[in-house]
Amino acid sequence: MVAHRAGNDLRSLRRAESARVAVVEADLHWFAGRVEVRHLKTVGPIPLLWDKWTLASPRIPRLLLDELLRSAAPSTTLMLDLKGRDHRLPAAVAAALRDQPRESTVCCSRNWALFDEMHDLDGVRLIHSVGNARQFHALRRRTARRPVDGVSVHKKLLSPTRVADLRRRAGLVMTWPVQTLADVRRLVSWGVDGLITEHHEVLAPMLRRTATREAC
Repeated sequence: MVAHRAGNDLRSLRRAESARVAVVEADLHWFAGRVEVRHLKTVGPIPLLWDKWTLASPRIPRLLLDELLRSAAPSTTLMLDLKGRDHRLPAAVAAALRDQPRESTVCCSRNWALFDEMHDLDGVRLIHSVGNARQFHALRRRTARRPVDGVSVHKKLLSPTRVADLRRRAGLVMTWPVQTLADVRRLVSWGVDGLITEHHEVLAPMLRRTATREAC
């Protein structure tokens, strides 16, 4: 189970680790010459932060990637979601991961060209994210030539047949948004490996209890 956006601030990271979630996702943006960890977007070079109906002061402290890497427990796998199109972002992320190597790290993006800067990193899995039908068909064309480390596909695009096909093309199949225990059971039965959810504090313990009962 992946704790969606839980790495975007250190308090959420700690809660996810306390819930024994193995993978914690964080959103990365290149801004003002550094890698910032946040979901909120800026207005071009203007530091005002926004997302849909949310506005935030540009004066709020920004979490940086180096601090996140130092703060996450060694046993936590970080899933770093690279945002935007600036190729300085993957280069800076790659440099940070070389300086602070971790046992296991996942990097994902819907802009697959960013991965060109990251193929030589040991212990880092590159996950192709897909959010719409056009991207899904582009992924199938891309993986017809060679398999990829992994894919993260929006739940609305999946079916048992599509999951089976993706498992032949990728070493790992993930999906989002996972909202209920019924979602968990259905997607796992289809063969999905990674479940990305904002409800990890509720779903992770429920899933562990379910697995314990079924094993008895």
